[in-house]
Amino acid sequence: MSMRAPVSDLPLVLTDATIAAGGVTILDKVSLTLDAGPPTMLIGPNGSGKTTLLRAAMGLLPLSSGRISWGGRDNASPARRAIVFQRPAMLRRSAAANIGYALTNATGASRAQRIDELLALVGLAGFGNRPARRLSGGEQQRLALARALARDPAILFLDEPTASLDPASTKAIEDIIRAVAARGVKVVMSTHDLGQARRLGGDVALLHRGRLIEHTPAEEFFAQPRTHEARNFIAGELLV
Repeated sequence: MSMRAPVSDLPLVLTDATIAAGGVTILDKVSLTLDAGPPTMLIGPNGSGKTTLLRAAMGLLPLSSGRISWGGRDNASPARRAIVFQRPAMLRRSAAANIGYALTNATGASRAQRIDELLALVGLAGFGNRPARRLSGGEQQRLALARALARDPAILFLDEPTASLDPASTKAIEDIIRAVAARGVKVVMSTHDLGQARRLGGDVALLHRGRLIEHTPAEEFFAQPRTHEARNFIAGELLV
């Protein structure tokens, strides 16, 4: 019997990926290869195309032109991809049931055990019976991460997951992202926080007006940015 490697969605390759709507180009010929390894951080001003790129990479938005492939396949099932939006919608049920909803293939005792493991992973052990909508913003965001991880994704897309959180909640989320990345899940994450991009990023991609301006290892990006846009952005200047 031949041992076959599990089918992966990596590398994730965008080639001239373009999305236009109503005469506005939101993504403009973006070519980007994302492979296994530490988190990839998407940065750039508001409206630069970060959320659109994440949605397209997840498979939620069709391209106007160009292509995306996952592990060499153009029409890969999104079963091993998960996405957490900036303000995740909570189901009107318990924290445990929110995770259970995403656990499609576990049953009985193994299902209960998996829910407990996921709650513990995001620091919500003992919160299973609480109504999800009564949790704090930071707790809801951690529950959304647990729900996404219930899919056992190879790639986890995060859209500014700490945008409206206080520092303690932000640190809790960053710790979870580190733990998830250490388990071999590829995290692709947008952030408006350059400190966060420095702390978490293995590589950094700067978007501006729908174009990919620069994509380099994080250390290099912050120490020796190659483009004037990157230099200005790191210096805190507005990109117009």
